[in-house]
Amino acid sequence: MTNDELPIRTATPDDWTAISRLLYAAFNDAFSEEQAEVDRETFEPERCLVVTDGAEIVGTAGVFTRDLTVPGAVVPAAHVTQVGVAATYRRRGLLRRMMVRQLRDVRAGGEPLALLWASEGRIYQRFGYGQATPKLSLEVDTREVRLRPAAPAEGRLRAAEPASVRNELAKVYEQVRTDRPGYSSRDERWWTYLLADLPSRRDGRTERRAVLHEGPAGLDGYALWRAKPAWDPPGPQGEVHVVEVMAATLEAYAALWRFLLSVDLTRTVHFWFSAVDEPLLHLVDEPRRLGARFGDGLWVRVIDVAAALAARRYAAGVDVVLEVTDELLPENAGRWRLTAGAAGVQCRRTGDPADLSCDIAALGAVYLGGTSMGSLAAAGRVRELRPGALAPASTAFGWHRAPAAVDVF
Repeated sequence: MTNDELPIRTATPDDWTAISRLLYAAFNDAFSEEQAEVDRETFEPERCLVVTDGAEIVGTAGVFTRDLTVPGAVVPAAHVTQVGVAATYRRRGLLRRMMVRQLRDVRAGGEPLALLWASEGRIYQRFGYGQATPKLSLEVDTREVRLRPAAPAEGRLRAAEPASVRNELAKVYEQVRTDRPGYSSRDERWWTYLLADLPSRRDGRTERRAVLHEGPAGLDGYALWRAKPAWDPPGPQGEVHVVEVMAATLEAYAALWRFLLSVDLTRTVHFWFSAVDEPLLHLVDEPRRLGARFGDGLWVRVIDVAAALAARRYAAGVDVVLEVTDELLPENAGRWRLTAGAAGVQCRRTGDPADLSCDIAALGAVYLGGTSMGSLAAAGRVRELRPGALAPASTAFGWHRAPAAVDVF
């Protein structure tokens, strides 16, 4: 049977073990039956494609059904996940067939966006994904960093086992997520998955711990973290590994970070999911010692140009005609007039001359406001066809908060 003849079908619940084993092998990880059972809780077989060769599953590409915060709104978005091809079937076009089929399925289902974390950036650009949420990884030398002096805090901190305060964590997260582009919704199954804490996956760190902040109006922040003990001849060299920090007030944010930066017997704080506009960058006395390292977070694919551009809000009024190319979803190709102002947002097809042109991946990159249209133009990814059109469009597509992401899915 040729590669083009290998069938693609929708997965069933019974396929999970085979899919899981394929994915562990594809990511060069040892299979864990215990972790696979945790992962099963979020598996959506009806949204997962598999390629089969006889009875064997040799490729897979899945989707999680979740909402995504975008500038000024929350929209349904396909969270692409569980993508892999068996090592003996690579370079045979199976990934492309699955990804193209998936894009068409997502569009048919009415989601205007798809997004993913990329194992390698070069892979998914071929399918129209653009780098949308840059991020910082922090490695803080806590002996060299202090928070700036602040007014006496009015709140208090309390420690807890995360599972015992699940409802409180969810309440704070819901309060925070609608203001930060890039954050995804978390239903009950997602909280179950996120709070699972298997000893086999801790890599020498402690169990996950929670610290909550209560201000004058009640619970308004939390941090999830782990410690990793270490010693050398002069003394302790422990590490704090921050999972996430969610705070609805500056007081909560500062108090939580003050705690994390001063845990006894530790000398370093690691935080993989820092936003590029993280307030901590401006709260410490020596930002160089935060050890910030730039990287990529979410990659976004615009599935339906008109629906996606009309769903979000804009930092300034704009009236611009975009000429978009999209080889995989030709329904997106052509000229689109985007107008945004006090009367609302509209995006519709037009025969008017284009002001700017770009491919669908560039549109995905600017969609959450984390990549500027101006920077893409400087790289040749956006072309200004009408002089003066770029600057106002670049401003409009920005946002007052940089997008960030804290869930790897």
